[in-house]
Amino acid sequence: MKRFTIQNENEMDALQGAEKRRTGAAAAFVEAQQAAGRVTFSMADLMRTTGLSMIAARGQLRRLGTAVVRVSPSQQFFLIVSPENRARGGPPAEWWLDDYFRWLGQPYYLALLSAASAHGSNPQALQVTQVMTGSPRRPLEIGQVRVVFFVKRRIEETPTQALANSYAPLRVGTPAATVFDLMRYADRIGGIGRAVETLRPLLPRIGQNELRAVLKAEDEAATAQRLGYVVEKSGQSRLAAVIDDWLPVRRREIPLATTANRRSIAPLANRWRVRDNSGEFER
Repeated sequence: MKRFTIQNENEMDALQGAEKRRTGAAAAFVEAQQAAGRVTFSMADLMRTTGLSMIAARGQLRRLGTAVVRVSPSQQFFLIVSPENRARGGPPAEWWLDDYFRWLGQPYYLALLSAASAHGSNPQALQVTQVMTGSPRRPLEIGQVRVVFFVKRRIEETPTQALANSYAPLRVGTPAATVFDLMRYADRIGGIGRAVETLRPLLPRIGQNELRAVLKAEDEAATAQRLGYVVEKSGQSRLAAVIDDWLPVRRREIPLATTANRRSIAPLANRWRVRDNSGEFER
C-alpha cells in the first residue's frame, strides 16, 4: 500500500512538473507564429504544438489579453494582434482571409469594391472588406475590422488570381470578373452609379479573351446585357463587341438598375435591350 502511494505521488509530481514547464506555452507559441510572419492559428494548432489541454489553452490565451483575438465566438480560430494594430482591434482582413478560408475548407475571393480597389480603382473610401463565398456567412466584426460576405453558386468557376505584393496569400477576382460582379451586385454596393464609377477605370485592363472566359463562367445573360450597355457607353467598343457576340440574338428587355424608379419613358438601347431607368448616362 505504501509503495502504491509513493508511485501515485511520483506521478502527481511528474504531472505538476509538466504543467509548470508548459506555463507560458501559449505565449511562446504566439511569438513563434509572429516570428514566422503568421498572424493566425487555430485552437487545434495550439494544442497540438504545446500539448496543452483545451481548458489550459483557453486560460493562457485569456491572459494574453488584446494580443490575441478570436475571429468569431463560435469558432476556434484566432488572430494575432501586433502592437501597431491594437487600436483597430485586429490585423487587416487581407492578412488573414486566406488562412481563415483554408481552415474552413471553403472557396473564397476578394470581390466587388474591395477587389476593384486592389486592382487600382477606388473612387470612394471603403469601410468594409467584401468577400465572395460559396455559402451564406454572417459578417465578421473584429474591432474596427469588418468583413461582409456575398454568395455565388459555382464560385470555383469564377476566374481569380493571386494578389500581387500582398502581405499574405490572397485570392482576388480578375479585373473582368470584378466588373461583372459589380454589375450583378450593384443594388447591394450602393447602386448602379457606384458600380459604374468603380468599374470604368478597370475596363482598359481587361483583355478580350479574359472577358470571354468570365462570360462563359458566369453564364448570366441579363447581367451581360447591362454590362455591355455600360461598356459601350464607356467607349470600350472592342469589349462591347465581345459581349454582343456572346449574347443570344433574341434578348429580353430589362432595366439597367433593378432598384431604381422605373420610368416608363426611359430610353431603350436597342442593341442590348436595356432601358436606362437610372439616368446614369444622361448627366
